Amino acid sequence: MTVTTYQVEGMTCGHCVSSVTEEVGGLAGVSGVEVDLASGAMTVTSAAPLERAAVEAAVNEAGYELAGKVELLPLAGGGVNGGADGGSCCGSGGCH
Repeated sequence: MTVTTYQVEGMTCGHCVSSVTEEVGGLAGVSGVEVDLASGAMTVTSAAPLERAAVEAAVNEAGYELAGKVELLPLAGGGVNGGADGGSCCGSGGCH
């Protein structure tokens, strides 16, 4: 198992988090995705290391940008807890 943390830019609400989680979660070998809205950190658990291009394409498909360095964490290591705070700007048209 591999745990990798990415930085995602452009998310503003719970719907954004859901979109990114769904797209990245659909990649082959992915067993878990945790996204922290406040920090933009996305932690992906997969059977084997993922190609950055595949993760970037999934994030782009959701309407956001992959940025920053990738950090590989040991399976026993932390990861990012949390997720969206449940808030949503979807009614204002601010979401992707």
